[in-house]
This record gives sequence, C-alpha cells and structure tokens, in this order.
Amino acid sequence: MSLKEYNQKRHFNQTPEPEGKGAKNKGDLKFVVQRHQASTLHYDFRLELDGVLKSWAVPKGPSLNPADKRLAMEVEDHPFSYRTFEGDIPEGNYGAGHVDIWDEGTFHAVDNPSRAEGEKLMLQELEAGSLHFVLEGKKLKGEFALVKMKGRQKNAWLLLKKQDEFATDAYDAEDFARGGGAVKPGKVPAKKASTAKEKASPAKAQTGKGKKGEMPHDIVPMTAKLTDGPFDDENWLFEMKWDGYRAVAEVDNGQVRLYSRNGKSFKQKYAPVVQVLEGLKHQAIFDGELVVLGANGRADFQALQNYQNTPSEHLYYYIFDLLYLNGQDLTKVPLLRRKELLAEVLKGAKEPLRYSEHRVGKGIAFFKEAQQHHWEGIMAKAADSKYHIGKRSQEWLKIKTHLRQEAVIAGFTEPKGSRIHIGALVLGVYEGKELKYVGQSGSGFNKESLEDLKARLAPLVQEKSPFKVKVGLSRDVTWVKPELVCELSFAEWTTDGQMRQAIFEGLRVDKKAKDVVHEHAIATPPEADAKEESSKGAKKTKTMSKQEEEKEGLVLHLDGKDVAISSPDKLYWPEEGITKKDLVEYYQSMAEVLLPYLKDRPESLLRHPNGITKPGFFQKDAGDHAPDWVQKESIRAESTGQDVNYVVCQDKATLAYLNNLGCIQLNPWNSRLQHLEHPDYLVLDLDPGENTYDEVVETALVAKQVLDELEIPVYAKTSGATGMHLYVPLAAKFPFEQVKELAYALAQRVHARLPKLTSLERSPKERRNQIYIDFLQNAIAQTIAAPYCVRPKAGATVSTPLQWKEVKTGLHPSQFTIKNVPQRVKKLGDIFMPVLGEGIDVATYLKRLKQEDHGKK
Repeated sequence: MSLKEYNQKRHFNQTPEPEGKGAKNKGDLKFVVQRHQASTLHYDFRLELDGVLKSWAVPKGPSLNPADKRLAMEVEDHPFSYRTFEGDIPEGNYGAGHVDIWDEGTFHAVDNPSRAEGEKLMLQELEAGSLHFVLEGKKLKGEFALVKMKGRQKNAWLLLKKQDEFATDAYDAEDFARGGGAVKPGKVPAKKASTAKEKASPAKAQTGKGKKGEMPHDIVPMTAKLTDGPFDDENWLFEMKWDGYRAVAEVDNGQVRLYSRNGKSFKQKYAPVVQVLEGLKHQAIFDGELVVLGANGRADFQALQNYQNTPSEHLYYYIFDLLYLNGQDLTKVPLLRRKELLAEVLKGAKEPLRYSEHRVGKGIAFFKEAQQHHWEGIMAKAADSKYHIGKRSQEWLKIKTHLRQEAVIAGFTEPKGSRIHIGALVLGVYEGKELKYVGQSGSGFNKESLEDLKARLAPLVQEKSPFKVKVGLSRDVTWVKPELVCELSFAEWTTDGQMRQAIFEGLRVDKKAKDVVHEHAIATPPEADAKEESSKGAKKTKTMSKQEEEKEGLVLHLDGKDVAISSPDKLYWPEEGITKKDLVEYYQSMAEVLLPYLKDRPESLLRHPNGITKPGFFQKDAGDHAPDWVQKESIRAESTGQDVNYVVCQDKATLAYLNNLGCIQLNPWNSRLQHLEHPDYLVLDLDPGENTYDEVVETALVAKQVLDELEIPVYAKTSGATGMHLYVPLAAKFPFEQVKELAYALAQRVHARLPKLTSLERSPKERRNQIYIDFLQNAIAQTIAAPYCVRPKAGATVSTPLQWKEVKTGLHPSQFTIKNVPQRVKKLGDIFMPVLGEGIDVATYLKRLKQEDHGKK
C-alpha cells in the first residue's frame, strides 16, 4: 500500500480532494465508480483493497455487456476517503474537472463472500494480472474481471463483464444504466421493449386495460410539436424519429387497411407489409412509420418514395404505438403500458414488422447518438401520455438533428446551364387560409426526381400566383396550383421568414397542403401541463424573427467584395464564450497560411449555423444563394451520377462567406481542379477507438519509423479531435488508385509492428480497443479537416501541424486552440508547407515494396 504518488500529484491547499492517508474499513469491501469530466470524459473505477482504493481510468465507462472489452488504465492508489468525493478540481491541478459518484456499493471475491479470505485471494489475483470479483452496486451487479493486457502499455487492463443474470446485450455508461439501452436502426427483439430501468422508473405506467368498445376506423394519428432541443426527464420516453411515411394499420383477424395520416391507402404500394399484417391473429390498430433502410443503416426517404419502381428488401414498418387490441380501446391507457402490450403483440412477428424501441429519461445522450448516426432526430413522449386522435399534443415532441420543414410547391423557375426540367421550386406554407412565401430550393435533385416533378407539376400550371402578397423574384416563375407538398432540409430561418439553403428531400404524398404550416419550436422541457393540454404556465412559443434578439451584423471589405457577417455575437462555443465573430477573425488572421491548402480544391461544407451545441449538417452543393463572386465548380458525383456544384475557396472573402454559413471546420479535397484524379498528398488517418492519446502518439512514432526506413518524408498534424493525420507529399504526379495502394502497403507495415494496438478493420465494432489506420481517405472526393482549421469541438480546438519532437507522451489535441495557434504559427511559421512541395515517386516505392513482400515469401 502506498499513497506517495497520489500525494505528490496534488496540492491540498488548492484542491478539495482528501489528503492521502491509510485507513481500514471493517465492513464489506467497498467500490465506487466516479464520473470524471476532466480534459476528456472518463470513469474512475475504484476497488477497496489493502486499505486503499485500487484505481483504473475507464474511458467508455464500465459495461454490463459481456461482449464489451473496456480499456481500463491503472492509475495511482487513492485513499479510502476518496470513495465519497464529489466536486470540482480547480484548473491548474492534476485531474482538473468535475467529479460525480456514478455508482457505488460493495464487492467480494467470486464464490467467497468472506472479506478476509476474499481480499487475500483478490490481492493475489491482482498481482497475477487477472482479478475476479462480484459487484453489488446500484447499477453494476454481478461478476466482473480485470485482466492485464500483454504487449501494451504496462498499465493497460481490460474490464470485462461475465455472463450471468445481470448481463445485458446493450449498454452505454452514459445512457443505459440511467435510462435505457442502445438503439440502432436494425431489428430489436420485442422482448427487450421494457428494460430493467424502465421497471424501476417513476415513469412506469400503471397496469390497466382499455375500455371495451367497437374497433374505430379512419384514424387521424396524434402528432407532435417541434421543440428546440433535447432534455433529460425520467418521466419521458425517447424514440428514434424515422424518416418515412407515417402509417396507421387496422388489422381485423386477416383483414387489413394500411393508410397515411391523410387517409391515403398504402395497401398496394407497400404490399409486403400488408401481407405480414394479414397473418396477425389479433384485432388491432397500430401507429408507426414505413421506412426503407439504406446500405448505411439509415432511413432513405427517396428510396421509400420510389419503392414501387425500385422495390427494396429493406422495407420495414416500425410500429411505436397500439391504439386498439381485441375489443379494448387503449387510447386512454398510458403510453408505457401501450408499448408493453405492443411488444407482446409483435413478439415473434415476421419482417418487415419491427417494434420501434425506446429509452427512458436520458434524451440528451440519445440525441447525441442521433447526431453521430445522422438520423433525422428523436421523439420525446410523456410516459403516461394518452393517445389524442387527430391532435398535435405537447405530450409528444420532435427534436430534429437538423432543420427540416414541409412546404407547398407554389411554382418553379426555368433551368439554367446543364440543369433540365426545373431550375428551383418556389415554396410556401399556410398561415390560416393564406399561403406565405418561404423561399426557394434548387438543390437535392437528380435527373429522375426533376423529371418526375415536372410531370407532376405540368397539370397544375396556372397563370395566377397562389400568393396573396406579390413575391419579388429575380427569375420568371411558372405558377402552379398549391397542391403538392415536399420536405426540405435547410440551414436556418432568415429574419424575414425564409428558409436559407433549402435542400429538396422528397415529396410528401401523406400530407395535405392545407396542413403545412411554419413549425415554431417550443422550449424544453415544456412548462405547460402536458397531461391536461393546458396552456397554464406554458412558455410563449419562440418566434423565428431574430431582429430583436441579435445585434446588427457587420460587413467585411475583403478582396474588393463586401461580405456580410450576420449575428456576429452569436455564441458558437457557449462554455468558452467564443462567438461567430471570433471564428471569422481567427480565419482571417490565418488566411495567408491556410489558403494554400484550400485553393483550387472543392469543399464539402460542414455547417454549424447555431454553434457546436446544436446539430450540424453536411452540404456539398453551393446552392442558388451563393454570391456570384464565390467560385463554384460543377463535378459529377460517382456515387449518385449527379452534378454537384462545389464551392472552391480561393480568397479571404470566400473564407469569410463560409464562416458566415457556419462552416467551423473546412473540408477540402486532397486534389485540385487542375488534376482531380491526382492527389497532392497521401494521408494516413490514425483514428482511435477506446484508446488514450498516448497510444495514438505511439502509433504515429512507429509510422514515422517505418517511413523513415523507406526514406519517405512524412508530416504530422493533430486532427483537432481524437486522432492524428500523417501526410506524405506527392506533387500530384500519380493517380488515386496507385496512391491508395501505397497507403495500404504502408498501413500494413505499421500494423505488423503494432498488431495488438492497431487495426486495418474499418468497422468500429471490430476494433474497440485498437487504433484504425485509415488508408481509405486516399480516394477522389474524400476529404479531411484542413491544416489550421477549427473543429466544432469543446475548447475550439484546431487541427495543428506538429514538429516530430512534439509527438511524445503527454501530447493532446486540446493543447492547440483558436486562442493560441495564431501565436504558434507566428513563431514557427508554416511547418506543414513541405506537404505541398516536391513529392515522392509512388510507382518506384510500390515496386520496391512488392519486391520486398515477394522476397519474404
């Protein structure tokens, strides 16, 4: 037992942590798990042994899933008194950040509950590097093991859950143990509908039956209100928001009706769903969403639209509610109980029927997962809510990962250039009985959708504008009867109520034009009494006008152009107090160094118009609203066959324009317009799983050693997030195909030297504790964060070029931010410049490496 290292690392006149003194507890052995929000979030796992707390830092937190092998880094012993510590460790102190107790309880040796004998046995196992124990905590229960890893850092262990009655196949430390299991867009067995947490939750609905009655028909489904952000509440359920067609199914012992929310039949169009519903031996009414899943596992709305022309085996009916069952009206039964009954009804049901899973309580973590997986959003539903047929209720809320809005097509403009059929759609929404103009959309189409739209709009052409107020448009418009409804994603609402950068997502055949209104977000958590649908205490609906909320914009005079910066005081990093203006000023101060890495390169725009705490989204096409002085280049996308009008950032003015759109991060192609098939550099992206940054450094240094031996120059920069990027200059002399082949050969050699630490497996599931050496970035249209660009991460970190002498233990991307990188560059200059210089002979190296491989055989 030694607390010397613990005491040496701390200044007890500055930190509230307890001083390290030995202590003996006479009762059962205690354990604690502390959630530690330091420079990076991790969990501190501590076991009382030999009078101290033996401690491990677990980046992803303990898991109840036996399939999870959690990396656990052994740290110094902590005093037993640390078991009850919660609070803030001040900046400048070791481990600075906030500490909460996440779980606590007792533990004992496997098959030996005696403290004396069990502690002796576990100390021997600890010394041998394989410790087994049983936890009896509030969240963590059952048998676990800590196993020391070989061939890695000396302090690396794995924390494992053993298969027992407390094990689960879905777990997330930030979410599951406090409110629900992991939800993925695949099939989830119905028996998993109610988690252990739900059974203990105050949101648990009382058992009860519905009211006897005749089966109703022609249901108008209950709808949700839009809210302005995610929230946590144990009395609410959270579901995935599916990007499909809302569909009600009436099943009466083999007789089926399947229809949209406006009563349109889906029976013929989605026959596979009807066929399986016909086999259900129940009298039931279901509410759910018809969805087609793409190859990436996400809902593909356009594929759903085109299902009759191009049938997909990945059509599903995700069912999330049950309104009627075998003579019982369930609409007055609490939602959680309805979902329990639904899970039983769907137990064993064949595809394409799927139970739509939910979580309890933790909406914020689920929303972050939705952002990571690029889902449309999540739904929040009061667990005890009744089903209000035909009403838009505050008991159901939709929380979108990016802005979406339905709109009525009021007309279209003529196409320009290579575009055919339609230039842009003219859009409106209803305010009462009046159609109000909300902008145009000229993006998101392909040849087929343009042809289909033109055919649908042709019979609706009329002379008169459907808008009561004259709309001033710069191009001639062909007006149409306002009957077709489409869905759009967009950047933000302007102060005059128009959608900026609206992108066409598809037609909504399930929505009546008169029902399309401007969706205003209510505040969350809602203060209105949702149970009674009362307006008492409710917050006022937020208006979309920002004229009273935001300060006047500023205008920059750059390269002979005036660039407007709207809402310069908008907080992009609220915790750090960093504004949009600060971002623009950073990029302008770095422009001379940064622009050589952007010039002549198509940009994929990653936009965060509302800062890092709100959803961001990717946009490739420049759209119709980019100024004429912004260079745009039309390039055919290989994946879709569509022309994409890319922005090319050539000057300070365009850089400021991109920043004003909310482009915090810049993502240029690896090749330039002059030679799109020939990249200027080769990239190896070191992408960690559950690894420390010291392990990323270790991998980078081995890669440097491999390339040095081959006499290949290599340059490093932080990713600005969790990884590191290694660049090899090529001078645009060789095609992507050869470059990718060389990148793969180099990645193989690095992996061969670090087989346990690294992986060439792209799937994160296959490499949880390994660093992925990503060589696939070396392909046309692939992008990577530019040198010196800011990342939309906490701290406003910057992807920063490094001197190799800096690549050592203790390095971390958080050390380089928007606040200190300009001074660093002023001192060091552009140390990354050689990346754009003289390149290596790729063909010669490929030949050499192949000969070496052949010689080894």
